[in-house]
Amino acid sequence: MKEVTKNILKEIYKERPKDSKKYGKELSLKEKTSISEILENPEEFVGKKVLVEGNVVGVCEKRGCWIDLSGDKEFEKIKIKVNDGEIVFPLEVKGKKALVEGEVYSLEVEKKSDCSGKCNDEKKKNEEECEHGKQKEKVYQIKGFGAKI
Repeated sequence: MKEVTKNILKEIYKERPKDSKKYGKELSLKEKTSISEILENPEEFVGKKVLVEGNVVGVCEKRGCWIDLSGDKEFEKIKIKVNDGEIVFPLEVKGKKALVEGEVYSLEVEKKSDCSGKCNDEKKKNEEECEHGKQKEKVYQIKGFGAKI
């Protein structure tokens, strides 16, 4: 029985370490959504409020306006973007566990493309003339409202 209690306490401690710091609004959701679940079916989550957990693997070095959270599966991550100045994530949060609440959204960005198609000759390598460099890709992120790190 003592072993079971120890394991439960370990899990609780792992979720909410004593030295965690609050950023932004209070977290209101109780049920977590896995990052892999969001990335597998992102359109189902667009516009929905979620609570995600992961390790901070990247931080905006200029303004602290975003963090990247690792997913529950290898090589997965999702960007948590906040309004500039409303929440500022310090560089020191990198490597720490974070619990973040926000809304999933999508945006289209230009896909980086190495033009190796018909535009490969020197005359057409600049982007204005190359249609291969202007492809769009849909990216999914979370607009962060609050976090505990």
